[in-house]
Amino acid sequence: KKPEDFSLSVRGDSVTHIRIQNTGDYYDLYGGEQFASLSELVEYYTEQSECLQDTDGTRIELKYPLNCSDPTNERWYHGYLSGYSTRVNAADIENRMKELNKKQLKDETAKAGFWEEFDALQKQESKAMHDRKEGQRPENKSKNRYKNILPFDHTRVVLKCGNKNIPGSDYINANYITNQLWRDGDAPKHFIACQGCLQGTTKDFWEMVWQENSRVIVMTTKEIEKGRTKCVPYWPDPNANRRKFGRFWVELSSERECRDYLFRNLRLSLMENVEETREIYHYQYTMWPDHGVPSDPGGVLNFLQEVNGVQEKIPNAGPIIVHCSAGIGRTGTIIVIDMLVDVIQTKGVDSDIDVQKTIQMVRDQRSGMVQ
Repeated sequence: KKPEDFSLSVRGDSVTHIRIQNTGDYYDLYGGEQFASLSELVEYYTEQSECLQDTDGTRIELKYPLNCSDPTNERWYHGYLSGYSTRVNAADIENRMKELNKKQLKDETAKAGFWEEFDALQKQESKAMHDRKEGQRPENKSKNRYKNILPFDHTRVVLKCGNKNIPGSDYINANYITNQLWRDGDAPKHFIACQGCLQGTTKDFWEMVWQENSRVIVMTTKEIEKGRTKCVPYWPDPNANRRKFGRFWVELSSERECRDYLFRNLRLSLMENVEETREIYHYQYTMWPDHGVPSDPGGVLNFLQEVNGVQEKIPNAGPIIVHCSAGIGRTGTIIVIDMLVDVIQTKGVDSDIDVQKTIQMVRDQRSGMVQ
């Protein structure tokens, strides 16, 4: 069993242990349906009992634990859990990291240290799951990269160019994300978290970029990883100069390779009016290993500093668009890191930060953020 995986124990005539895989993009049972969160996985298999079978073909029926109305609040998921505060002083973050790392090395057989904190976080899923009806509509199903990873309706990006007579023409798998914990006026920046483009959604992606006046795009995945397509290219090949996407021309002005990322300078224009052109700054972070984390945290912070520096120089720029493949794992991690850094830069290193509360806050805007 991999340390990032979970086990779900089901008691019948005997106890059956079900392995839950955490791929970094989604949760599944090493195959079958894919989910943004543990609670969604449990809810699905509780309702669809015929889908869950033991190796001998025996049906496994999930029921809530005794005297429990919400399985995410109970110890369904194996893992060591002890009491600790989720708030930490920013100046003390290095000591906290050393403490968690030491704890993890000391007890490699249990989910201790970092895994203990993540384990606790997974058990604190939002009790009130928001509606995701738009993503479930028949006309929108083909626009979702993963069947069960859908945008919440209350924060979804609605494409205003959509034809009211064409069902689903206003749909894209994307959500607005704002730091709702920010207490000093308006949050310093806004984000859109979305899935990686499919072949049939590239034009919708550029419609969103144009509509929101977004000028900075952060891509945290390679196009293909371990033989699987994570995102189709939505920019021109260097040899092609420009490419048509729906009613837009996208031109590749320049491309350069940096230590941890690729930078592309793109020009976006309407086909009907090429005089109106917008410059788009595309950052593709390439040093994020599949099912892992970047080896150098400093590289991520330098990357975000570069991205934010460009965003701040553009008057009236719209939200920063962040995506990976599913638009929840690496996407959520990048956004949460940026929010925490904003707190530290604004209030100083002697301020308190709350990683868990910040993650829960963004998960309330897009399901499953940070895997």
